[in-house]
Amino acid sequence: MILVTGATGSTGRHLVAQLKAQGAPVRALVRDAAKGEDLGVEYAVGDFDDPASLAAAMDGVDRMFLASPGAQPETEDGEQPMVRWERNAIDAAKGAGVRYVVKLSVLNARIGGRMSEGGHGEAEAHLKASGLEWTMLRPGGFMQNFLSPATVLWDEQGALIGPDGPGRMAFIDCHDIAACAAALLTDRPEPGGTLQITGPEAISYEWIAAQLSRGWGRPVGFHPHSEEAVAARLLGFGLAPQQAAELASLYGSMGSGGFQEVTGEVERLTGRRPRTFAEFMAANPEDFPGLG
Repeated sequence: MILVTGATGSTGRHLVAQLKAQGAPVRALVRDAAKGEDLGVEYAVGDFDDPASLAAAMDGVDRMFLASPGAQPETEDGEQPMVRWERNAIDAAKGAGVRYVVKLSVLNARIGGRMSEGGHGEAEAHLKASGLEWTMLRPGGFMQNFLSPATVLWDEQGALIGPDGPGRMAFIDCHDIAACAAALLTDRPEPGGTLQITGPEAISYEWIAAQLSRGWGRPVGFHPHSEEAVAARLLGFGLAPQQAAELASLYGSMGSGGFQEVTGEVERLTGRRPRTFAEFMAANPEDFPGLG
């Protein structure tokens, strides 16, 4: 039995659907029973902050996909909540006899890293020390970020804000992340592997703005920002200075080319090339009415 945590998230919902289509035994961990019913598979209601519910959800499970909500502001103890959530899930998995965990991580995860990089670095270290078999999946930016106004930055005129350097980013469709996880959790496990997975091309925010213009059927501008300008804008939204600085530094890294490497891991694991941004838009016609 495969337990999918984060089953209603951007990657988890694709993974549940793909495992279901393959006929693999799958159980979804959800916080809301109604959302579990909508998935059309066996589900368990649980919460990352409730170890007993996690233990119950893992009864009979031997493989787990670990995905939690992303980086949050640190609590008073100086720890990101996601570290506690994933630590609880890992400990519950070990106690329940789970053998193998595929963890959704992030590119450049490391202890002491910025925001999600640091949080995932700590969670990866806990998983490695657990005695469980594991594989880390490390994607960069999600194409799905551009489906929600809350996951990218826009200026007052509705222009997409991006880094002001020449760097590009190898964004990946969460459908392809899920396909990699499905392969690892079924017939192609790679215990001890840390896999950097990307889309098929490194693309710029300016190019993405042009594609969004086509997909939404209206002009979408592009407004490059320096790292300092991004930090100032985030401070204006009420973020704490450290969080604003760390998030802005990721934009700086993008602009300098820190996220533009393209790998062939998706095709190696799944046997097919990952989706381009144009194919991602075509696969989500309800979000891009201009394509019709």
